[in-house]
Amino acid sequence: MKFYLAPMEGITTPVYRNALYRHYGGADRYYTPFLANLSFNHKELREILPENNKGLSVIPQILTNRAETFLTITKNLQAYGYKEANLNLGCPSATVTAKKRGAGFLSVPEQLDAFLEEIFTGCPLQISIKTRLGIASAHEWPILLAIYKKYPLKELIVHPRYQKDFYNGRPHMEAFQMAADALSDSGIPLCYNGDIASPAQYQRLLVQNPSTEAVMIGRGILADPSLFQTLRHGKPALPPDERIPVFGRFHDDILEGYQNYMSGDQPVLFKMKELWSYMGQYVQVSDAMLKKIRKAKRISEYRGTVEAILEKAALS
Repeated sequence: MKFYLAPMEGITTPVYRNALYRHYGGADRYYTPFLANLSFNHKELREILPENNKGLSVIPQILTNRAETFLTITKNLQAYGYKEANLNLGCPSATVTAKKRGAGFLSVPEQLDAFLEEIFTGCPLQISIKTRLGIASAHEWPILLAIYKKYPLKELIVHPRYQKDFYNGRPHMEAFQMAADALSDSGIPLCYNGDIASPAQYQRLLVQNPSTEAVMIGRGILADPSLFQTLRHGKPALPPDERIPVFGRFHDDILEGYQNYMSGDQPVLFKMKELWSYMGQYVQVSDAMLKKIRKAKRISEYRGTVEAILEKAALS
């Protein structure tokens, strides 16, 4: 089984990716939050610079519905040594889909087909796709699968929900199995994405879809950074007495990473507070302590609260 870190805008940054790799072994692949500009801005450049991703297998993700934009971005990525790019056809955000990008591109399959034909003809890199099932209706998925099967995809990553579902309700596992059946003779590798946050959910996936060879996880890793290790080995990755000390070093590594390139306390605290909305589950933080984190105005104040949280967690 291969494990991939899902792209999450503003969260799975190089700082986070490197800390995860150093302290928890990390993933087989790391997908960047999407790139959308013909020329990389400062934020996008920081994502893809090789020196920011040493030792990591990083796949840049692109969000566009214009073939010329995709081809320009991939040529720029090639200059930095990249061999593969991932097309985002999964983002369900209304601001993205209203422009027929992300999952919104799935609403016009004829245009998507023409787009894919053009980029596969001219792209210097291998292309993988991360997709949803369509917008709202079950009849869309077979049409999309037939389109995907026409092209030499490096990999198809399927989040088995519709755009209208956002992240609600149960994934449509029968649709993922349909993809496995449809692609079985195509040579296109298939990856599952969606709602894997525990060993029990992972085992359920394997029972329902035993041919699964790759899994992409996002929110589950943010809530439990040891999850990849646990799933690889079939048991908790760390002894109980090491769990909190390792997490503490992981946390400090992320904090220091953001302090190294962000100016002032507030931008750094914004990043850390966003992470705690997930990490709080791992150390079972009370609502009162999470509130103290959210109210922190200075890094010194924030550090004191985190130290108290980890001290309590180590004793519990």
